[in-house]
Amino acid sequence: MNAPVAAPVLSVRNAEKRFGAVHALKDVSFDARRGEVLALLGDNGAGKSTLVKCIAGVHALDAGEILLDGEAAALHSPAAARNAGIETVYQDLALFDNLTPAQNFYCGREISFPQWLPRGLRFMNSRAMDQEAADVIDRLKVRLPKFDAPVALMSGGQRQAIAVARATVFTRKLVMLDEPTAALGLRESHKVLDLIKQLRAEGNAVILITHNMEHVVELADRAVVLRQGRKVGELKPDRSNRQELVSMIVGAEA
Repeated sequence: MNAPVAAPVLSVRNAEKRFGAVHALKDVSFDARRGEVLALLGDNGAGKSTLVKCIAGVHALDAGEILLDGEAAALHSPAAARNAGIETVYQDLALFDNLTPAQNFYCGREISFPQWLPRGLRFMNSRAMDQEAADVIDRLKVRLPKFDAPVALMSGGQRQAIAVARATVFTRKLVMLDEPTAALGLRESHKVLDLIKQLRAEGNAVILITHNMEHVVELADRAVVLRQGRKVGELKPDRSNRQELVSMIVGAEA
């Protein structure tokens, strides 16, 4: 007897997006569920980044809808997407090099007191922010040389881990990762892959954009393939169908 399929935390339905004459997304639909890694695959220009930016509130869809836990979501800005429980880690990481991990975690979302004062008049609770950030870093088994050092002094893998860990502090529904191992060596890539596995084990829905097919086979529970703005396939990746995935990505006959 098959195990019941979890209800989707995210549903994209008939997504359409144009930039002038460029039809970036064409009737794209898919679901993402808690406790799974969904790989979003496609060649350059396939529409992956546009789709992620629509979910993250950077772009508005021209047609179609995005649902969270079955309810239509108005993701009209990145702040709206974050407030809805969606966190995105882009390739540039968007870390402040001169700040510590804890300061990066809470930049723009500082813990402050007393609550009855307007936000601009409150005091920052640095101790609470340091403790919560340290707890997350420890839970995700991220090793840092020094927790109170600026991230500029840390390796690429440690910086990537901090960016992913920051997303986990605030996510309530979905984490999206855009090429999280692209600039990393083998050892640091494996640390980030372990971190993604931990995110899944904690019940998060994870969308992973990557060109690394080894990572897709190792991590992904499902893969959605885009080509020229359209969804052209969806399957559970393993070593036996890796060539089929590649054929869908490049548009070749399997």
